[in-house]
This record gives sequence, C-alpha cells and structure tokens, in this order.
Amino acid sequence: MSTLKIRASETDSPVGLVPDTKREKGSWKPRLIMGGLILACIVGIFLSTSALMAGALVIALMIILLFTGIPVSFALALPSLVGIYAISGVPATVNVLSVAPYNAVSSWSLSVLPMFIFMGMLLTVSGMTGKMYKAAGHWFNWLPGGLGIGTTAAGAGLSSVSGSTIGMTYALGQAGIPEMLRAGYDRRVAVGTVIISGLPGNLIPPSILLVVYAGIANTPVGPQLIAGALPGILVAATFALFLLILGLAAPQLFGRYKNKTQSTVTVTWGDRLQSLKDIWAFPLIMIVLFAGMFSGIFTPTEAGAGAALVSLLLCLWYRRKELPFKTIAQAALSSVAATAAIFFLLVGAEMLTRVLAVTGLAQATTDFITGLGMSRFVFLVSLIVLYLIMGMFFDTLSMMFLTIPILLPTFAAMDINVLWFGVFVVLLGELGMITPPVGVLSYIVHNIAQKPDVNLGQHISLKDIFVSLSWFLPIAVLFLFLMIWFPEMATWLPDMMAERGA
Repeated sequence: MSTLKIRASETDSPVGLVPDTKREKGSWKPRLIMGGLILACIVGIFLSTSALMAGALVIALMIILLFTGIPVSFALALPSLVGIYAISGVPATVNVLSVAPYNAVSSWSLSVLPMFIFMGMLLTVSGMTGKMYKAAGHWFNWLPGGLGIGTTAAGAGLSSVSGSTIGMTYALGQAGIPEMLRAGYDRRVAVGTVIISGLPGNLIPPSILLVVYAGIANTPVGPQLIAGALPGILVAATFALFLLILGLAAPQLFGRYKNKTQSTVTVTWGDRLQSLKDIWAFPLIMIVLFAGMFSGIFTPTEAGAGAALVSLLLCLWYRRKELPFKTIAQAALSSVAATAAIFFLLVGAEMLTRVLAVTGLAQATTDFITGLGMSRFVFLVSLIVLYLIMGMFFDTLSMMFLTIPILLPTFAAMDINVLWFGVFVVLLGELGMITPPVGVLSYIVHNIAQKPDVNLGQHISLKDIFVSLSWFLPIAVLFLFLMIWFPEMATWLPDMMAERGA
C-alpha cells in the first residue's frame, strides 16, 4: 500500500512480486558494495570539514539505506542521529532522542490519523470493494467506455476510504479486469484503466497521505484535506472524460461492434437503485467527513471519529453472519500497527528536519535554488521530473519524507502555497508509482493479469501494460500542468472554509 507501507522495497519492488530462489546466490557482491558505501558515508560524516558537507553525506546515507530495504523510519532517523552526533556531540544527540519523538507525534491534529486508518480497514473487510465496483458499473454502463468509467469512479472512491492505492489496485484488478474483458474491452484498455483508477483516491478526503503531509509541513489538517477534494474529483472526471472520448473515437477498443459472442448484460433501473442501497454508507461517510469539516460543525478528529463509527456499524452489519467481532478486532490490530508505522516515519522526518537545520543544508538548498533564477513554473516542472524518476524506486510516503523537509524552506521564495503543494506532491508521488519502466503499480497489475481467472485466457504482457500507460499517462501529466497554471483548484475550498470561519 502506498500509504501504509513502511519499507522502501518488498512489494513495492517489481522483483518482490514473484519469488526468485536464485537471488541469494552471488548476492554477497552487491551487499558488500552497499556496506562499503554505508561505511564510507559514516566515515565521511565524521571527517567532514564543514557541517554542510556532513549534511550532504547524511542525505546520501539515507538514500543508500532506502535501497537496502530497511524500514524507511530507520533510514531517516539513523543517519540523522549520526550527523547530529558528529557535528554537535552527545548532549545534542540525547536532546534529539528525548524531544523529537514527542514533538513529531503529539500534535492534536494527528489524532485523526488512526481514525482514518481504522475506517479504511473496516470498509475493506466489510466487502465494500465489490459493492462499490458493482454500483459504479451499473450507473455508467450505458456510456461509451462506461465500464471503464465505472472502474475509475469505483477506484477513486475505494482508494480514498481505504487509504491504500496498492491494496485497492489488487482488489479492483481482480474484479475489474475480467469484467472488462468479458465485455469485449481491449486488454490494454482494461489494465490501463485499473492502473490509473486509484490516482485520485489519495486526494479525496479522507486522505491519509494528506494528513501525513500536514504533519510534516506543520499545516492544519482540516484545510489540507479540503484542499485535495476538488483536484481529486477533477482527476477522476478527467480520466472518465478521456475514456468517454476514446469510447466514441475507437469503439472497437471497448467491445462495441464486435461479434455477438461477447457477453452483454442488461442493467435495469431496479438494478441501479439496488446497487445504491448496497453502498448507502459510503455517501454518508463522505457527508460526515466533507460537509462536517467544511461547515465547521466537526473538527477533523471529530469527523474522523464519526466516519469510523459509521464504518464500524457497517462492518457489523455486513459481516453479521461471519464472526464480525473477530473481523473488527483484526482490523483494529492492523490499524494500530499501521498507525505506529506512520508515527515512526514522522519521528524520522522530525530528526531529518533537525539535522538539516543543524548542518545548514536546508538554507543552503534554498539559496542554491533561488540562485539559479528559476521561475515557479520551471521549478515545479523540475520537481515533476525528479518525482517521476524517484517513483521508479520508492513509494509515495518514502518520497515525501525524504524530500519535503528539504523543499519546505524554498516555498516562500518560489511563491508556492503550502496547502497547494501538499495536493500536488501527493498526486505526483502516486503518478511516479505507475511510471515505466519500474513503476510499482504497473508490475502489480501485470502480476494480477497473469492469473487465468483474471485474463480469461488472453495473454497480457508487460508490453501491453506499458502501451496502456502511454495512453493514460499524458492525461495525468497534463493535469499536473493544469494544477500549476490554476492553483486555485486546490486553494479555493480552503479559502472559502477560512472565510466561513470553519
């Protein structure tokens, strides 16, 4: 999952998707090289003649540790502690260890995080995935490319409430790819639709990634969540519009005008209304979260608690015949583990922020960027390129924790709104995870598509995955440019919220 992952590799690495018993043979050479680089960085930190050089080596050590696959929180914290000890000695190191963990996670605004995670876990185990997909398919099936549009809508909704793009992709891939293939969809359209369907989910409230960003950037959680709502909806609408236009321009890609052996299902208005009955709780959760926070009736924490309560009741109802309390207990344990993992990440980010201040690297980075004379547009385009490259190796959280503490001091000089950048960087991080040639989600969907009950006898190659992305990725990149040109799409609702005193 892009949100709850705590490692830089494992399932986030394409090679981790398929066991390879031969990988251990001869693996001592890369390990030896990696160990040598780690040792060289540590020695360099202690022998550095300037704090600035030590700070640069701390960042290098973090990146190397991330490639080794250790937990991201340790990859952030350990080099930071080494850097602080080398520059300021034992008292400063002890002070950081005693103060940083509390400062990182004691903010009241972060109390919404376990609520959102618990809500997502409950909705996942309650069987909401299948119901959401069925409802979206029923309501959009009459349009050209309607099943793909329904898949996009379901993916946006499911990834927003689950907080997991990777988890949603697994679930939606299992259900959506065979349904689209049965309807006569081209295999590239089917897999591409599933890959991009989760992109807007981590922008639409409740978004765990935006809560985490608010913690790193020290911004109010409520406005940050509201900032992602309109861009998230617009991303989903943009992909839906693209599928509609593609369905009109190339109907053969969507099973239209093919031979009549393709399965066709007639959906009645009764079926559509019944599907809404099955997902009645989802719009209720959105009302509690969005309307409650926007109107000022609820604080983000109260809205999260209310949404978690609705999800709890929903899970009890849907799993009433299948040991519901055991299911809820398992969801609670998973939520505690995921929350602890994210809090450890926040502690690591706090330590990174401190070492950047001690070494002067943050100010040096700001001076360097402003000294280049880049405009806001060129700076943000450069970040798009950087994140797409980083997305080949790291998940969204890893990229956020590694880069945001370094970039934050530059925002004022570049006239970048902090709330807007949170939305921009989350979408950019999610986009990096699907970018060829090493995009994580691309390989996950390819792995799912190899199952006979998913591909229905069709051969879906990695080339098909990359070809499908060549159709969809330009749309996502275009939306990033629209965000740069029209930042109001992310700041409009928070500004209205502030005017209302919410």
